[in-house]
Amino acid sequence: MASGTIRYWAAAKAAAGTAEEPYEATTLAGALQRARDAHTERPEFARVLLRCSFLVDGTPVGTREHEAVRLSEGGTVEVLPPFAGGAA
Repeated sequence: MASGTIRYWAAAKAAAGTAEEPYEATTLAGALQRARDAHTERPEFARVLLRCSFLVDGTPVGTREHEAVRLSEGGTVEVLPPFAGGAA
């Protein structure tokens, strides 16, 4: 099992009530489930995660199954909610 850091941004940070927290998991799916379990008192958190994209050690997860995304020791998971913007 790997240990690392989950970093939350924007709406994910607000929903989690924290900017970051540690993970102990083998896969992204495992880390996200543990995070959901840790924040059951914040129901918006699970809803926000459904809309987020993820970077694992700087690499976009994209459409890969979260169960197939292995986490590294000392790694970082970035939780990025959708955002609006762009050039006009």
